[in-house]
Amino acid sequence: MLCERCGKRPATVHVTRIVNEEKSELHVCAECAAQEQQELGFPAEPIHHLLGELLNYEDWFAGRGRPVEAGARCRGCGLTFKQFTRSGLLGCARCYEEFASRLDPLLQRMHGATSHRGKVPRRQGGALSLRRQAESLRQQLEEAVAAEEYERAARLRDQIRELERQLGRRR
Repeated sequence: MLCERCGKRPATVHVTRIVNEEKSELHVCAECAAQEQQELGFPAEPIHHLLGELLNYEDWFAGRGRPVEAGARCRGCGLTFKQFTRSGLLGCARCYEEFASRLDPLLQRMHGATSHRGKVPRRQGGALSLRRQAESLRQQLEEAVAAEEYERAARLRDQIRELERQLGRRR
């Protein structure tokens, strides 16, 4: 697919805009994307550079977990935490474990969670959604029982049973 803006280079950047609940998509080359980014007033740096800058704010991490020493190194790829803060890019999957005490607060702040809850294939989506709902209701049930809110706990128990019944029919 060619760039929709210049029509000369391959489109490698795909932008989705939602303005006033109207969704539009734009497929552009890297050069036109940079130009578009500047026209909209966004920084010209790639997002991973911005992430690296965010990591330099020590107050985000104050009092959260054990600190990662400046010379801490991933045992998987050898990346140091300092290198990560400069580039904003992790070297391998093990980096998440090695630098967890510093990454978890950042991910929580940015995404509202530290575990991925992304898209699910449509044919699996219904059952997975029901399982996630049931999991959430079980957690709420435990909290209701601990708080001795037995009427609420009974309603939650009934909702869980209904979800489990629906899951049984899908099998």
